[in-house]
Amino acid sequence: MAPLTDFGRLSLNQITTNNWSLQEAAEGCARAEVPWIALWRNKVEEAGLAQSKRFINDAGLKVSSLCRGGMFPAATAAERAVRIEDNKRAIDEAAELGAEVLVLVCGPAPDRDILGARNMVEDAIAELVPYAQERSVILGIEPLHPMYAAERSVINTLAQATTIAEGYTPQQVGVVVDVFHVWWDPELYKQIARASGRILGFHVSDWIVPTPDMLLGRGMMGDGMIEISRIRQAVEAAGYQGPIEVEIFNQEIWDRPGDDVLAEMKKRYLEHC
Repeated sequence: MAPLTDFGRLSLNQITTNNWSLQEAAEGCARAEVPWIALWRNKVEEAGLAQSKRFINDAGLKVSSLCRGGMFPAATAAERAVRIEDNKRAIDEAAELGAEVLVLVCGPAPDRDILGARNMVEDAIAELVPYAQERSVILGIEPLHPMYAAERSVINTLAQATTIAEGYTPQQVGVVVDVFHVWWDPELYKQIARASGRILGFHVSDWIVPTPDMLLGRGMMGDGMIEISRIRQAVEAAGYQGPIEVEIFNQEIWDRPGDDVLAEMKKRYLEHC
């Protein structure tokens, strides 16, 4: 397997250094010579949109994505409309920050009707596509592991995400491949090939055994069970040559000094991605 030999594609997803502000994360990336950053809307809101853009530009960084849009299903039409408006704000933020991709965490069902919730997701994306296209932002559907279906997303396989994306051009809607969420799928490599030309992002972490926590239990690359390098090369064979985001939810990692986390992240990136 061809190894990665430099850091040109490495992106810090902000959640990996969650205790850092946006300014601290931007300055940390500059110190560590990490060229990309993936932003979270709550961090952007804390700093303010204009100031966030200034921090990114001052650090000489490129923005690989903005997280997150989505959370579409709701019990009433009025609440669904509110969520559409929030997603339009997210698209505006992505455009202003220079993020080509808005990552969609599509949301859970408001009741037991999971099929109905999936229809709401499709309807919402259809409504948002023209707005996003006008602003040169692509909607990236990120399927989440089935364990998240009840709380975070009813889109749980790469096949589901790709089926939705195939209703649009690759410049409108695509998919985001996060190894933590898809590594288990027996159809993974078939579906990565199917998504050729539509992959908008690639996120890495690891699945620790035993899993300490379903939300905050992701590991640094190499600490778990995922064939990260093999998945990365499949994604590349499907046409994706963009940033590789390190996205780790783990309180122990959050509690470490951010500079130490970035140094370890760079080491593991070359060894295991």
